[in-house]
Order: sequence, then structure tokens, then C-alpha cells
Amino acid sequence: MSLTTALAERSSSKRLRHLQIDATTMFARSLRMMSRDPDELILALVLPIAIMLMFVYVFGGAMSVGTDYITYATPGVILLCAGYGASNTALAVANDMNGGVIDRFRSMPIVGATMVFGHVAASLVKNSVSTAVVLIVAVAIGFRPSASLFEWLGAAGMVLAYILAITCLAAFIGVAVRTPAAAGGFGFVMLFLPYVSSAFVPPETMPAWLRGFAEAQPVTPVIESIRALLVGMGTGGSPVHDLTSTAVTGLAWCAAIALVSLAAAGWVFARKGR
Repeated sequence: MSLTTALAERSSSKRLRHLQIDATTMFARSLRMMSRDPDELILALVLPIAIMLMFVYVFGGAMSVGTDYITYATPGVILLCAGYGASNTALAVANDMNGGVIDRFRSMPIVGATMVFGHVAASLVKNSVSTAVVLIVAVAIGFRPSASLFEWLGAAGMVLAYILAITCLAAFIGVAVRTPAAAGGFGFVMLFLPYVSSAFVPPETMPAWLRGFAEAQPVTPVIESIRALLVGMGTGGSPVHDLTSTAVTGLAWCAAIALVSLAAAGWVFARKGR
């Protein structure tokens, strides 16, 4: 091995080690910021639970979905919870981008883009915990999944893939917008999108023009996959006929959203640093 090659490998290893340290530091920083704002954590739990209780006990009796309404609606509420948590990530990133913190990071010997990684990783942890709490509440009020261990693992993987995708999208929104107020609008979109899907009513009950959007948008195959894995049914309480295709479609959507969002966030972050 030549001296030049040895020096190059040593330099590469050193950069990688510094990158790992920076990413871990930013992750810990984001977790500390979350712990200092308990109101946000409480609201992230209370709002989806309140929506679930409202749909089950207020509107559930008027909904005809072919099965108990809580069985049908719980997967949608799980994604609704994740979407609300992601909206807080957009706001946190926007606050960093506009509060002068990024300028300080750029003046220090750290990789500034790891700030985005820290927010994404911390949000993934927070949203996973809040989703688990929502699921526990759903079981307490009557949700009875029939999944095996492997089906539980598959459903958990699908939920994590969705959380990661929308968190990456939220990070991009936070980097791209000019004000935290604009980033806050992302929460409205993420709360609205599951309603126009198969989360709470079968798309067959929607007008033709809206049904096409509901069946084609990314949330629907994710919800259908989770519902099929947990309770073995599809839209309208019917048996699942093509779970593999639906799950692959949902995962493909999640992967595409995550990769495009991260690439776009990196590009915008680099441009704002010039």
C-alpha cells in the first residue's frame, strides 16, 4: 500500500468518525429540545386520541364499513398521529434555519447538514412512541388485531417507513420555507391527507373524481397494508386479495418520498449556505 493511499484512507476514516460524532450530537440536541417542550409532546398524543374517540363514539354509528368502525379506523388514526408529529419537525427545522443557529453551526468544524439528520432521527423516535400509545388506547377501547408475530413486525415496519418518509418531507419543508409560520402550514396538509384516503371511509363511497385521488395517493396503500396485516381485511371489510402488491406500492411511495425529500433538503441547505 502506497503512502498516498494510506493517507487517503486515514483521512476518510477520520471524516467518517467526525460525521458520526456530529450526527449523534445533533440527535441528542433534538431530543433535549423535545424534552423541554412537554406541551408539544402532550398535544401530539392527545389530538390523535381525541380524533379516534370522536370518530368511534360520535361518527362511528353512522359509518357503514363492513366491520366494527374502530377496527376499520385505527390504522388511519395511527398514520394521522404520525403526520401530526412530522409537522412539528418542519417547525423545529424552520426555527433552526431562521433563528441564527445554522450560522453558528457553519462557523464551527461540524457538518451542518447533520442538524437535519438530528431532527429526523429524534422525530422518528417521538412519533414511534406516540403511535404506540395511540395503539394501546385503541386496544383499550375495543380494537382487536388478529395479527401473528410476523404480521405485527410487517405492520410496524410499514408504520416506521411512513413515519420516516413524512419526517424527511417535513425536514425539507422546514429547510425550504422562509418563516416558521409557513412551516406550520405543513401540519394542516398532513392532518388533511389521511381523510381523503381509505383511512376513515371506503373510497367507493366517494364521488368518482375524488375516489380516483383517494385510491392513487400515497397514504392509501400504506393504510391498506397496515389494516390487512393487523386485522386481515381490506376496504369495506372485504378480505385482502393482493397484500404483497399493496405493501410494495406503499413502501415504494415511502422510499421515493424519503429519498427525494432528503436530496432536495440537502440541495436547498447547501444553496442557503452560500
